[in-house]
Amino acid sequence: MADKITSRAENYSEWYNDLVKAADLADHSSVRGCMVIKPYGYAIWENMQQELDKRFKETGHVNAYFPLFIPKSFLSREAAHVDGFAKECAVVTHHRLKTGPDGKSVIVDPDAKLEEELIVRPTSETIIWNTYRDWIQSYRDLPLLINQWANVVRWELRTRLFLRTTEFLWQEGHTAHATSEEAISETEQMLEVYASFAENFLAMPVIKGRKTDNERFAGAVETYCIESMMQDGKALQAGTSHFLGQNFAKAFEVKFMTPENKEEFVWATSWGVSTRLIGALIMCHSDDDGLILPPTIAPIQVVLIPIYKNDEEWNRVVPVLEDLATQLKALGIRIKIDLDRQRKPGWKFAQWELKGVPLRLALGCRDLDQQQVELARRDNKQKITLPLSGLATAVQQLLPEIQNGIFQKALDFRNTHIHEAQDWETFKKVLQEQGGFIKAHWDGTTETELKIKEETKATIRCIPLDAPEENGVCVYSGKPSRRKVIFAEAY
Repeated sequence: MADKITSRAENYSEWYNDLVKAADLADHSSVRGCMVIKPYGYAIWENMQQELDKRFKETGHVNAYFPLFIPKSFLSREAAHVDGFAKECAVVTHHRLKTGPDGKSVIVDPDAKLEEELIVRPTSETIIWNTYRDWIQSYRDLPLLINQWANVVRWELRTRLFLRTTEFLWQEGHTAHATSEEAISETEQMLEVYASFAENFLAMPVIKGRKTDNERFAGAVETYCIESMMQDGKALQAGTSHFLGQNFAKAFEVKFMTPENKEEFVWATSWGVSTRLIGALIMCHSDDDGLILPPTIAPIQVVLIPIYKNDEEWNRVVPVLEDLATQLKALGIRIKIDLDRQRKPGWKFAQWELKGVPLRLALGCRDLDQQQVELARRDNKQKITLPLSGLATAVQQLLPEIQNGIFQKALDFRNTHIHEAQDWETFKKVLQEQGGFIKAHWDGTTETELKIKEETKATIRCIPLDAPEENGVCVYSGKPSRRKVIFAEAY
């Protein structure tokens, strides 16, 4: 299977594309820029959904659903918002087709032009805040804590499976609060939810930070983010949480009556992650032989493979595997017994390695005679022989060890690829020769930020939340700076 995959050293981009297809995660569709998420890839997304949904509900949020279509006039109510998304919007202009003159084809019916065009949802702030106006009248209606699982469309010219597609899946939280302090607290809380999810569930270390004014979400007062490092040293924004201030409340006249009978505009947040996380998961952990999936996210945590030569051996081995499967399932472990008799064990080993299953369990008659079983770890390819007795419990204890090992490997990689630069020549040299994240002083101006991007393609990924104030000079302009920021090339 690995022969289908270009090596990372040869071409990282091709490696990624090859792996997505070889592991049966997704494929290009007949609609330009859109993808088909295949069952195995969608199973990974479902696991992400379930874990995040649980975390959202534990923090008091509930799910709802809002329309896919947004009246064009809604976007024009918040100037920064429409400016940020105008070039990415898909527009519906007609509501009907009709048979063409040839009697076979279909054409747009010119008489079915909409009075007002509809925008296919690029994000839902406008339609949601127009709705919230009817839901919020009093302080008793606050806070309003709502999340939506949905698809969105942002027109893309250059696409990559999972990382950047015209249509993608995501969740978007939209909350309303009585005070700015409550809204900021919500924004920070959801950033922590994302960071915890990324590190403890996806085994993907992240840096928490704030975006610069130039990189801030369109219409936000402040944007917080988590940034992760891929194996090629590039950054990937893995999640964002936005403090929207009163911008959307004012644009859509969303007011509430305070306990003192004073009318005020509400304070807002929004936050989201998308199927882009699957791309991050791949590029953070996988190798030239295929996927490496942390046990928490893997659709199949343990695959059981019978080793046999004939029907007699098959009949001895399979019942034992089925009994082991029952024991593993009882412990909440996701398993699969590969009972395909058309494929040889060697082919199966390579197939499940390609798909990133954390543990492979192989059992033959010789193992039965010795009352033992061979386990192979996907993360480090180490093989372990364990007794059959108590195996299920041993596997249950081994999975967290694998999870921690995957995280630690990614953390070590990231930490050894964070560099510091005090001057512009060092900055350019490190970026060109080593890549990774560069900590450097920045003078705080958008002008300098854009010039650095123009000359190096590196952007300010974030101003780390834990960055201490320290006097210095900007790596580019030489002007005074109060703290270091994280620069990197990014997806």
